[in-house]
Order: sequence, then structure tokens, then C-alpha cells
Amino acid sequence: MTKHFFGDTAVLLGRSLRHITRSPDTITTTTIMPIAFLLLFVYVFGGAINSGSNSYVNYLLPGILLITIASGISYTAFRLFLDMKSGIFERFQSMPIARSSVLWAHVVTSLVANLASVVVIVLVALLMGFRSAAGAPAWLAVAGILILFTLALTWIAVIPGLSAKSADGAIAFSYPLIFLPFISSAFVPTDTMPGPVRAFAEHQPVTAIVDAIRDLFTQQPVGADIWIALAWCVGILVVAYIFAMVTYRRRIG
Repeated sequence: MTKHFFGDTAVLLGRSLRHITRSPDTITTTTIMPIAFLLLFVYVFGGAINSGSNSYVNYLLPGILLITIASGISYTAFRLFLDMKSGIFERFQSMPIARSSVLWAHVVTSLVANLASVVVIVLVALLMGFRSAAGAPAWLAVAGILILFTLALTWIAVIPGLSAKSADGAIAFSYPLIFLPFISSAFVPTDTMPGPVRAFAEHQPVTAIVDAIRDLFTQQPVGADIWIALAWCVGILVVAYIFAMVTYRRRIG
């Protein structure tokens, strides 16, 4: 049964990845906005922001990486919505394939596409002066956090992708997720914010994730931030996965 699931997922993954390679503007589109934010905040606002860091691009990059992922997962919801409307799910159900492999193919496609976008953003940041003396273990830890974050948001994206009534409705859920880093430590230290805003910023998931990645890049002790970040990512992933599978069973029957 496990072999059946992995084989079916691999075949459907190939289908989804072919769709992306035939439309490379998907990755291009998801990287334009984060690159614009990088340019805007580093070269326009950066001189007026006291981040406590010698290099504002170093301070900014972790938050931009999360925005990149948050904007990229909207395409997962959109692609799922198109598949639901085209009736391809019903055709898949008439074939002897593992039912959950259809969703997992979309999820892994999202992971591959978003990681490609993240690599592009890191390369742009390097051209803009980003530097890190972090070793391989720190970079692997950053990659692990970003993968967990991507999976968590992707399973959230599955829910509107399956249940939305329109394409606009399928992708609208991503707007609050893209906005969330702005009320966090991604762009400025939280201690510069008014009391209520600061309280929210310091206790929402983006701040813990951004701080953990920033500490890894700068070779600072990560402390409790990394465990809080992992707890948020895993918790969101588990809850989103459960709701996504419930929604899938209700729609497909």
C-alpha cells in the first residue's frame, strides 16, 4: 500500500511539475514582489530604519523569505481550484490510485516551486550585499525551518483550493499571510512598536521563525526561538493537514 501511494504520488507529481515548467512565469511572478520589497526596503527605507544590524539586507532577508513562500502558495490553491473545476479529481477517483496521492502531488509541487523561488531571492540578496558566515549545519537548519513553513502554509492553501467558489476566492486567503510579516520583527525590531501591536508581533508565529533564521544566519545562540518556531510550524501543519483531508473527503466523497 505504501509503495502504491509513493508510486502514484510520483506520477502525479510529474504531471504537476510539467505544468510549472510549461509556465515558468509562475515562479517569476512569485519572486517579483519579494524582490521589489528587498529593493524598496534596502535602498529606499533602509537608511531610515534602525534595525540594530550593520547590514539591513541581512536583517531583512529572513522576513522576505517568508513573504516569498506566503505569496507562492497561493498558486497551489489556484491549481487545486482549476483541477476541481475541470473534473480531473473525479477521473482520478475512477482509477486504481491512492486517493491522498492527488493532494500530496500538489503539496510537493508547491514545496519544489517555493524552494526554487527562495533560492532566487537568496541569490538576489547576495547581489545586494547579503553575507553570512553560517556553516552548513546552520544553513541546513534554515532550510528545514523553511520546508516546514512551506508545508504548513501549503496545507492551509489546500483548503480554499478545494472549497472556493471562484479563482479569486481560492487565492484571497494568502493576502493576510503575506501581510503578517509586516506586523512582526521581519522589518523592524518589535520594541519600536506601540504596546498592543508589539504584544501581537511578539506572540505570532512569524516573529519566532524570523528571529530563529536570523540568529542562524548571524551565528547567534538561537535560544528558545527555534523551538517556538518549530512548534508553530508543526502545529499549523498538523491542524491544516487534518482540516484539508476532512475538506477533501467531503468534496470527493
